[in-house]
Amino acid sequence: MTPGRPPRVLVDATSVPADRGGVGRYVDGLLGALGALEADLAVVCQRTDAERYGRLVPNARIMSAPAAAAHRPARLAWEQTGLPILAQQVGAQVLHSPFYTCPLRAGCPVTVTVHDATFFTEPEHYDKSRRTFFRSAIKTSLRRANRVIVPSKATRDELIRLLDADPTRIDVAYHGVDPEAFHAPSDDEKARVRARLGLGAQEYIAFLGAKEPRKNVPSLIRGWISAVRDREHPPALVVAGGQGHDDEIDAAIAEVPSHLRLLRPGYLRYADLPGFLGGAVVAAYPSYGEGFGLPILEAMACGAPVLTTPRLSLPEVGGDAVAYTGPSPDEIARDLAALLDDTERRTALAKAGAARAKEFTWESSAEVHLAAWARAASPRGLAG
Repeated sequence: MTPGRPPRVLVDATSVPADRGGVGRYVDGLLGALGALEADLAVVCQRTDAERYGRLVPNARIMSAPAAAAHRPARLAWEQTGLPILAQQVGAQVLHSPFYTCPLRAGCPVTVTVHDATFFTEPEHYDKSRRTFFRSAIKTSLRRANRVIVPSKATRDELIRLLDADPTRIDVAYHGVDPEAFHAPSDDEKARVRARLGLGAQEYIAFLGAKEPRKNVPSLIRGWISAVRDREHPPALVVAGGQGHDDEIDAAIAEVPSHLRLLRPGYLRYADLPGFLGGAVVAAYPSYGEGFGLPILEAMACGAPVLTTPRLSLPEVGGDAVAYTGPSPDEIARDLAALLDDTERRTALAKAGAARAKEFTWESSAEVHLAAWARAASPRGLAG
């Protein structure tokens, strides 16, 4: 590496899912910011993403992974064999793996993003195969990677506490939020979402995220029922996002009284998210714990008053600009009802949240990544 010049980095974006969930938002936001900073990048991705990344990072070399890598087992096998060859072909001085796993023998320094430690702190919220896989991947990455990038101090501290990770090899790079994609919506944007959801003039509480046990959707549903069932004009609950694998959700839905409305629209169009989040009377996200908490940051950026839990990284993101509750249905019911009854507090939270969200930028995240890659590429950054 030439002194004073950033290393050439190959970013493996093949793990980005088609639905552009959390890892997709991270990789897209990071690459867009790195492109603006004119980083020396090569990007390998799924064939369906090649055009997208060509627009996001016009100065980078964009390559498509083999078609078989669209399937996870084949992608993981290719990561161990084909990815190191590709790194050599493009002259990569650092290989960045943005989703837990990395090649065991890359032929160059490796950095890995470990998004959260909840596979260790909240093991009961994962099925056995997923928990076993990610626990193993995290341990391997902590051992093999030259540097590990995490999205919060809470995640760093948990890795150190639980796995005796080396703190000198961990870099904290907060996620950012795209102000063009997530912004205070216009009345037309709100009306468009309401029309699509068939809400009319009815107020609603918004949840956006995967339906995984860790997200605590069943408790949200039960807490909402208790908070609104006796109100003259009860707000609906809209649970949007992927289907996930939380079997308890259907049981909670079966408890919804007939006079209340619960909607499950599935994935919403990306362009509809500001209207959906910013149009909600409350955006609720009572997670048991997050590695970062991108959904609450995006809701804050859209001007929604947010109700979440003070678990793991969530207070790092929300600060005093969000309302907090516990994870149980009774706690959610109590604190949700208090918010619904306090228009002045909701307005203050919406304003404070929007201001705080501006502090989280992908440019800042990109700068931390660039510094981590430079450390990894230096002789002192080589792992043993």
